[in-house]
Amino acid sequence: MALWRAYQRALTAHPWKVQVLTAGSLMGLGDVISQQLVERRGLREHQTGRTLTMVSLGCGFVGPVVGGWYRVLDRLIPGTTKVDALKKMLLDQGGFAPCFLGCFLPLVGTLNGLSTQDNWAKLQRDYPDALITNYYLWPAVQLANFYLVPLHYRLAVVQCVAVIWNSYLSWKAHRL
Repeated sequence: MALWRAYQRALTAHPWKVQVLTAGSLMGLGDVISQQLVERRGLREHQTGRTLTMVSLGCGFVGPVVGGWYRVLDRLIPGTTKVDALKKMLLDQGGFAPCFLGCFLPLVGTLNGLSTQDNWAKLQRDYPDALITNYYLWPAVQLANFYLVPLHYRLAVVQCVAVIWNSYLSWKAHRL
């Protein structure tokens, strides 16, 4: 409980920094889970650079983009009624999620050194499956998030759920 209170204090004092660091940390955790539990690499075969890449993506891309999106979404659709939450979820999943995945997957490919042609082929292969998988998880999570969670906690809530999603994305993005 003391850790939660410390997190709340830090979030109040430095909301943007804490949100970005939270996203980076949980993206890294998702990659560790992917490498250790899904891919069963073991500690000797763990790719530390890959984990650091995912942390960097969390801090430099996911945290700022998703955190900024939630602010924009709250301006576009102010309010917290069930109808407002439904509208936010539909806009999030119908507009933002496809664009976000379409940027995230090639960004990982680029950071992994894929050529433009290989990155395009990988995006064509992986994007449809990643988007469909997104729709199994995120609409319900986002509906609850937009209805129940105050704006400054949304990124943290999503990133906690996203530990599993990040494990999937890390596996999908690093699968050749």
